[in-house]
Amino acid sequence: MSEREIALDNEILRGVVGSTSHGTAIEGQDDRDEMGVFVEPPECVCGLTPCDHYIYRDQPEGVRSEPGDLDLTMYSLRRFCQLAAQGNPSVILLLWLPSHITKTRVGAELVAMREAFISKESGKRFLGYLVAQKKKLKGERTQTVNRPELVAKYGYDTKFAMHALRLGFEGIELMTHRRLTLPVAEPNLTTLRAVRSGRIDLAEALRLIDGAKEKLQALLEACTWGSGYRRH
Repeated sequence: MSEREIALDNEILRGVVGSTSHGTAIEGQDDRDEMGVFVEPPECVCGLTPCDHYIYRDQPEGVRSEPGDLDLTMYSLRRFCQLAAQGNPSVILLLWLPSHITKTRVGAELVAMREAFISKESGKRFLGYLVAQKKKLKGERTQTVNRPELVAKYGYDTKFAMHALRLGFEGIELMTHRRLTLPVAEPNLTTLRAVRSGRIDLAEALRLIDGAKEKLQALLEACTWGSGYRRH
């Protein structure tokens, strides 16, 4: 059985993530990012051929996705829970979507225990991703910004900057309220869209990112709770 068959035949949860889920997508400019979770069959757990993820892209590996292209990442339940427990910002997003493409009974049970994955480590991971993206945006690390058309038009990669700021906003909400709101709530959503569309220059975008970083750092320093599921 192929990795594709294993993932798709045992799927329990799948949703649209990326800019669309955050509410920052621009029509005609974004690809379609989907993420899912599948339960590995016994032979993958106990045998010699594990299958902890499956990736599908409309474009070949190394080729940038075009608007409308599908990028699908599927994780085994064990791998997903491991990444979610580590606070991976991209992964825990799936648990806070307002709706899903696929949600079986087991998938619904996974969503119902989403607070179990929230901890101080989650906030640290959001902060770490924010700091790394800011350094790349400023050229202080290996340049990975790959949208030359945005740099040519606005002087910087506005989508990259928007995601750095978005990590700050979401990290703050996670550490303050133990939840994520998707799409991003106002007034933060308007600010993110302004950065994405180039209506905010690089200096102001960096100032906003620094402000979110400092607030998130302060919340982490004051945080006294760890992880654990709380039912409300």
